[in-house]
Amino acid sequence: MLPRTIMGYVLQKSGRHQAALAVLSVAVFALSAVPLELQRRIVNDAIGSGAVRTIFLLALAYAGVAMLEQALKLVLNVYRAWVSETAVRALRRTLHVQRGDLAPGALSSDTTGVEIAMIVEEAQPIGGFVGISMSEPLLQGGILASVIGYMIYLEPWMAALCPLFFLPQLVFVPLMQWAINRRAEARIRTMREVSSGIAGAIVDVLDVPSESQRIDRVFTLNMGIYKFKYTMNLAMNLMYYFSVAAALGVGGWFAVEGRIEVGTVVAIVSGLGKLNDPWGDLVNWGRELSVVGVKYRLFADVVNGLNGRP
Repeated sequence: MLPRTIMGYVLQKSGRHQAALAVLSVAVFALSAVPLELQRRIVNDAIGSGAVRTIFLLALAYAGVAMLEQALKLVLNVYRAWVSETAVRALRRTLHVQRGDLAPGALSSDTTGVEIAMIVEEAQPIGGFVGISMSEPLLQGGILASVIGYMIYLEPWMAALCPLFFLPQLVFVPLMQWAINRRAEARIRTMREVSSGIAGAIVDVLDVPSESQRIDRVFTLNMGIYKFKYTMNLAMNLMYYFSVAAALGVGGWFAVEGRIEVGTVVAIVSGLGKLNDPWGDLVNWGRELSVVGVKYRLFADVVNGLNGRP
């Protein structure tokens, strides 16, 4: 029996591993603001005072923190990949076992075609999401919170100005994602029909015109998904560049008037760069959660149906 929701499956199959991934995620985002502070001190304190030894020590500290952060990310990513591939294998085995328990002749060509599509194509993205299901929002959300908190500590007014450019994304991202989800579900159902047609050709003549129409429909659905996805990415990138422009304009104005130091402007602009990637990753995670939730529901319906569960 499979749980009804993707997060239920995540907790059932990898609960302990999710806890370990969470610990690694906290360790990574705890280091995220440290390079910004080291950068600010090099520009303001060390260079301003002309202390060469201090500059080298801070530069070495920066390199050391970067190495530690990247090493932790490597461990986190490999661990995530292992959890994901374990989940993919478990899904495929579950479907195989459920099918093997049925009486001979109980499966039609349509059912066989659906199972082919599930094993070959659908299990991979569902299992792939398991590895990032909990650690990704924790990691990226933690990085956002750390960097925004540090920017507020440096210059509250500038830090409050820049994230305003991210707010429009709270409107257009969910709307575009809803459109993507509709096409993703239609694509899954169409691919199952294609597989069923191929499986039926083993005992009957393949209906070439119908199969051709289904393949064309998959193409149209995929292109619709790509258009929405890349348009969303374009809009998000524009919001980021607008925020950098605002930081440079307002920060330069404040620096000329002596209200803030140049190093603070540099740190805030660098901080915006560190906000863009985790924000994009967090949106991508939400996109995957939404789409994979649809895929998993369709997958679980078939597996539980084979087991006689409504």
